[in-house]
Amino acid sequence: MSAIKGQKVGYARVSSYGQSLESQLDKLAEEGCEEIFQEKRSGTRADNRPVLQECLKYVRKGDLLVVCKLDRLARSVADLHKISEALQDKGVGLNILDQKIDTTTNTGRLMFNMLGAIAEFENDLRKERQLEGIEKAKEKGVKFGVKKTLSEEQVEALRADIASGEKSKAALAQEYGISRATLYRYLSSSEKNTETTN
Repeated sequence: MSAIKGQKVGYARVSSYGQSLESQLDKLAEEGCEEIFQEKRSGTRADNRPVLQECLKYVRKGDLLVVCKLDRLARSVADLHKISEALQDKGVGLNILDQKIDTTTNTGRLMFNMLGAIAEFENDLRKERQLEGIEKAKEKGVKFGVKKTLSEEQVEALRADIASGEKSKAALAQEYGISRATLYRYLSSSEKNTETTN
């Protein structure tokens, strides 16, 4: 059983102004929420939702934060776990109505521990895939690390080659071992230098 010493605080969110908060507000009112925070904003990250941040600051030890669905509160397992940890540090419970999760109960806490483990597992997999991708790219000859920079003499030679028009910019970028973007940066900086000296 959930033992609430403080008040029930509701949070409702829709992602656009064309959507209605009414059904969520009705559910939260029926659940006995004394204070309800509401906003119409995309839920990509918690720090992009000012009303949610206000709500998280408002709740006090012994309170229960109530939301209708998990995706109203967070858009990823990692985001949800971060929010739940912040609530736990404040001594605030979390109740997700549709998923029937209540962190003031043993079962609810167990579910959140499982969510935390899943988030960590997802991060490990992501890192592993990233490392595998880097290794495969290296095998194909892709170079990582600090991009090559040219000496002043090389830059002058590059500019002369471009001015001659004998080779394309793509061919010159390959010859000098730089990307085309870097080549254009050198050209841009030379043009600015010419303007300031004139």
